[in-house]
Formats: sequence, structure tokens, C-alpha cells
Amino acid sequence: MRPDAVSRSALEPEQVGRKVRLREVGLGDRRVLMGFDRDMAREATPLIGGGHRHWASHRSGSSGDDIHFGIETVRGRMLVGSVCTIGADPVTGRFGYGIGIAPRHQRCGYATDAITVLLAHMFGQRGFRKCEVTVYGGNVASLSLHGGLGFREEGRLRDTEVVRGEIKYLVRMGITAEEFAARPVDSLADLGRRGQHRRPRRGKHWRTPAAISG
Repeated sequence: MRPDAVSRSALEPEQVGRKVRLREVGLGDRRVLMGFDRDMAREATPLIGGGHRHWASHRSGSSGDDIHFGIETVRGRMLVGSVCTIGADPVTGRFGYGIGIAPRHQRCGYATDAITVLLAHMFGQRGFRKCEVTVYGGNVASLSLHGGLGFREEGRLRDTEVVRGEIKYLVRMGITAEEFAARPVDSLADLGRRGQHRRPRRGKHWRTPAAISG
């Protein structure tokens, strides 16, 4: 079945997961998202999926069949990042995505939950058949996250960028609608909680006033 071409104005108002909900990005959100962008650039935080293309979307808006969601917490409804599809093609049924979580809100399981909700939306509601992402080979956290979500490595691509004399490579990973539907849900819940247990004071919700730093 051909995926539906859904316009941004026709999006469901909310897509809710365990920790976050995805919603349309409002005009008032863009200044906050651009502030997150600056924070991530300052801390050199690695982005997930097509991250470099993700951040451009909150400046120019989504195009074609791509959609862009703000990510806010279920409790407190606080904006913590955003996620967008990349290259969504209703004809082939394939899409990619980019996601960014503000540095001060990382290690709380928000990215895992947001990606899960996005995949459920694209596969279950829009009828897409496969999601494909590329991750830098040195980004161990992102590779581990995608592996835990059920993505499989499909190949490695040599990148043209050279950093400090070292040639980077990209890992191409993918997951089909069938693979996503067959995933063990309980293991995903555990994956989403890892950040809280491993770094209890990194995310904003887990800080005490004395622990907050710039």
C-alpha cells in the first residue's frame, strides 16, 4: 500500500510515548530550538541520525512529505528537542530522520522514546515500510541506541570528511515496519531508562540546584 502523503496541517495533534509526546512545532518553539542548536555546537554534542540536516529544518521548515515534530515531556510539557523525517518518499515507502535533544536534557531516555513514537507513526499511521539512517562510526552511543531499537547494520560508507588526519566512515542502518512490529517492547522500556540509572544528575529533571552548572 502506498504511504499517505500527509501535509503538515493534517498531522495528528499529538503522538504520545512513555516519556515524551511529539507535536507540531509552533512559531514560538523555533527560538528555543535554535538555542538548543547553539548549545550543542558549543559542547560538540554528536547528533543522532541525520542530525546536521535535522537542525536546519527548524530554521526553514519541513518540505515535501517530510514532517517536523517538537519533543516535549509528558510530565510538565517541557520542550526538550525536536525530530524530523528526512527524504520521506511515499512511492518507495522509505524515510530517514534526524533528532536533536538539548544537552541539558540528554541521558533521560527522551531520544529513545521519541524515535520509537516517530517510527510507530510513520509505519503504523502513514504506511511507510522502511527507515534508514546513517551514523558516524565513532558515535558509539548512537550505534548502541539504534541497535537496541532493532536497527541492523547494512553497510559502511567512507566519508569525504577528514578530521585530524583520520578519514571518517558512516554506518548505514535500517529497520523495516515488520521488524519494528516484532521488537520486544519490554527491552525498549529498559533501553529508555538507561540514561536515568547511569547518569542520574545529567538530565534537567535529575539535578539539584547545587549541581546545576553552565
